[in-house]
Amino acid sequence: MDQAYSTSLRQQQHPLITQLANTIEIAWKKQFALYPYQIPKDLGYIEGSLEGEKLTIENHCYQTVQFRKLHLELAKVGPHLDILHCVMFPRTNFPLPIFGVDIVAGRGKISAAIVDLSPTNSLNRLPINYHQSLQKLPSQQFSQPRTLPAWGDIFSEFCLFVSPGNEQEEAAFLSQARLFLLTHCQLSKQTQPVESIEQEDQLVSGQRRYCLQQQKNDKTRRILERAFGETWADRYLRTMLFDYTETAISDKSATECK
Repeated sequence: MDQAYSTSLRQQQHPLITQLANTIEIAWKKQFALYPYQIPKDLGYIEGSLEGEKLTIENHCYQTVQFRKLHLELAKVGPHLDILHCVMFPRTNFPLPIFGVDIVAGRGKISAAIVDLSPTNSLNRLPINYHQSLQKLPSQQFSQPRTLPAWGDIFSEFCLFVSPGNEQEEAAFLSQARLFLLTHCQLSKQTQPVESIEQEDQLVSGQRRYCLQQQKNDKTRRILERAFGETWADRYLRTMLFDYTETAISDKSATECK
């Protein structure tokens, strides 16, 4: 594996972010053969300023046979704001949902934690094997559930969105995120690619819709615009965080990974 994870930033972040970043890294390494992903050279490691505080962003991306992009982003603004963002984008010929998890910590407290496996098919439903597996996961109780934003109709019925109220709830969220992640890794390896361009076109549309809805997240956009300007923020959202392909990719081999 050519691209190594940096540990310096995550060790400075909220413990839940550090633990989840490590969990994601371990799962990817154990479950998949990882291949390099070409990040634009100016977007891998970014430094800026937000309201007088140093802003640091690290992006780590890989690809596998099943996934066109595994993306882990860690961000820190001064001593008061820590962010983890992770998305696993399937290759457009694999009928897989999109795993996503985000954590926002302000002044040592988790204000938002969300994890989901979001559908990409034309019915906006999870594959049957995913639905059955997620139904069997142990349920966790949280004192502060959160309401999804207006653009959040891309998420599944299993989406977990909370503000953990204490260390026990933080551990419970970490446990659920890990179960979602491991379920996805295991089921994705059992999934076969679709055989027709028509089916792939539907999956392309599903990924496009997911990305366009995510780009409507005003909180993320405002932070980036205040730190780097509107043009840069728009480019970062479209090319780094939520990129999508406009056309189906008919080559179903793994050669592009190697």
